Amino acid sequence: MNNSKLLKTNVVALIPLRGGSKSIPNKNIKEIAGKPLCAWTIEAASKSKHINTVYVSTDSEEIKTVVESLNMSVKVLMRPDNISTDEASTESVMNHFMGQVEFDIIVTIQATSPLLTCDDLDQGLEIFFRDKLNSMLSAVRIKRFFWTEEGSPINYNPLDRPLRQNFSGTMMENGAFYVTDRVTLKNFNCRLGGKVGVFEMPENTAVEVDEPSDWEIVKNLLKLDRN
Repeated sequence: MNNSKLLKTNVVALIPLRGGSKSIPNKNIKEIAGKPLCAWTIEAASKSKHINTVYVSTDSEEIKTVVESLNMSVKVLMRPDNISTDEASTESVMNHFMGQVEFDIIVTIQATSPLLTCDDLDQGLEIFFRDKLNSMLSAVRIKRFFWTEEGSPINYNPLDRPLRQNFSGTMMENGAFYVTDRVTLKNFNCRLGGKVGVFEMPENTAVEVDEPSDWEIVKNLLKLDRN
């Protein structure tokens, strides 16, 4: 595709890194497969050929120190206490960032998805521009049958149960990254709005590092993937 428009657009990455994780203490800077957790996504964003600048938003001086020690030309923004609580939304961090930094497109990346690669980001951004999207989410294809609690099928007809090989499945957000243009974020106050696209990632990227059991799974996947 012709990337001339992409090259002229100011695309930035935002990686929110809050301190004080309860389920896994110091999760964002804890070492996993030889690096701090946050280093995996920072490296992916830094290697992207379409992202101009990588930013980290944090409330922790300790996280700031670790990020700066990685020597990856990442800019660190300290966020205020009112958007550093357990209840604070990602959108509140994005809006704070929008008030501090000029950009055309923001790629919001979650450090809890360290299997993300620079190729994922580049391919996603190329599709974003090719399809003239306003926002995009990353997802994995799940070939499972879903039901409501009331007993109604969500994604298939029980009277015509498909074989797995013939079943297209359901796309599930994996939380790895979101792409949003500035106007959409401002108008919708949401990472997703306008014309939304879905970027499909491999099934193993469905795991996010939120609980100790996730940690072991992702650690093993990282060792396999990077060897």
